[in-house]
Amino acid sequence: MEKIQAIKPGPKPKKEDGTPDRRRRVDPPNKEKHPDLKPHKHKKGD
Repeated sequence: MEKIQAIKPGPKPKKEDGTPDRRRRVDPPNKEKHPDLKPHKHKKGD
């Protein structure tokens, strides 16, 4: 039987100068390319 390992979320990587790496963030100029998620609707009873 194979052992399954989960992906662990870790701290954001730091650049060499000590500032956080911004590659995983959406900058304001590119915000329109990444629309917000649509609100989901619950069915009755959920």
